[in-house]
Amino acid sequence: MKRQVIIIGGGASGLAAGIAAAMEGAQVTILEHMDRVGKKILSTGNGRCNMTNLSVREEHYRCSQRQFPMKVLDRFSVWDTLTFFDEIGVITKSKNGYIYPNSEQASAVLDALRLEAAHQGVEVITECHVISIIPSGRSNGKGKQPEKPEGKKAGFQVLTDKGTFSCSRVILAAGSKAAPVTGSDGSGYELAKALGHRIITPLPALVQLRCQGAFLKQLAGIRCEAVVKLKSEGKILAADNGELQLTDYGVSGIPTFQISRYASVALHQGRKVSVVLDFLPAKSMEETRRFISRRARTMAYRIAGDFLTGVLNKKLTAVLLKQSRISAEEPVSGIDAERLHQLIQNIKQFEMPVTATNSFEQAQVCCGGVDTREVKPETMESRLVPGLYLAGEILDVDGICGGYNLQWAWSTGIIAGRCAGGWKN
Repeated sequence: MKRQVIIIGGGASGLAAGIAAAMEGAQVTILEHMDRVGKKILSTGNGRCNMTNLSVREEHYRCSQRQFPMKVLDRFSVWDTLTFFDEIGVITKSKNGYIYPNSEQASAVLDALRLEAAHQGVEVITECHVISIIPSGRSNGKGKQPEKPEGKKAGFQVLTDKGTFSCSRVILAAGSKAAPVTGSDGSGYELAKALGHRIITPLPALVQLRCQGAFLKQLAGIRCEAVVKLKSEGKILAADNGELQLTDYGVSGIPTFQISRYASVALHQGRKVSVVLDFLPAKSMEETRRFISRRARTMAYRIAGDFLTGVLNKKLTAVLLKQSRISAEEPVSGIDAERLHQLIQNIKQFEMPVTATNSFEQAQVCCGGVDTREVKPETMESRLVPGLYLAGEILDVDGICGGYNLQWAWSTGIIAGRCAGGWKN
């Protein structure tokens, strides 16, 4: 008789898990509460689906158990992922190590997963809301354990609004709370918690930062290369560089996303946080000091408003001058040493208090989730509930931008699917 596997969640990790379990000979059912599976995949890589990355290192993932992600990724690697997708018909291409489908269509990745799941006999039930997962052998509320037939392993009853499903293995791949419009509503956390798992508070990650400053409306719409540092209590929590986007509420862009999870955690802990922006990242502080001082001498004839023309965005220059107490109409020759020093500081270390991150609705992923200390990295099986497996964003692992979160979904989903389906287990 085939092993019965129920997968809760039909996102990237759930679909991968379903295919892998079915390939092991299991009878697989995916329960998805949205009207279709894989909706979040369609938005990845701006619709092009950055599937994974050829460079995968420990620092690309954040987790309270630092070595946990790489233990999983060593078990099912990027190269395994490329082989898997090649076998289900997706040709990939590399852009500086960033892997995309050759068509550059996220829909092609989803279609390939759906087609393979159907080919493997995976049943998909949509608009199905899971109410609870009940392991056989769970206490009946009177302090006694129900009797288990001798020689049989514990199974599960999965209660839903479309009836009760029985199975021998459950894979919980219900996602996080990020981008709830795609189906990630956090319901999986409650299911895991009810089974005894500890949930590290989920917070927005890969998200924009909201800042304080009357000048923000003037900066809205500016894109520029910058180093973005996150500072709290005099310490730098994280830093990244790249194209920064200034908005009427704060900062956005990939370097902001990369450090945002540290802002989420610090703010959640009640700490003060600020961003420090370097608008001339190609020059050191000393090089900038010499450059600006020399420019002030050679362009003394200009007015201050034209002083940085050809160096920085004009709207940005106006704000930097004002914050340095320099009038745009005054001659450069009239700027005293103190204010010129302040201008240099603002160019290299422009600091804004961070008041909040944007919400889960704007976040690409979450930090936090099921404590990985309670999960076996070799199999993705729960250490607390035999036969329960966990995969994808529901776990306390978040990757940086660049295909790392989808790689996490493929690795955890396929390992969980193989093991739940019977592979070496």
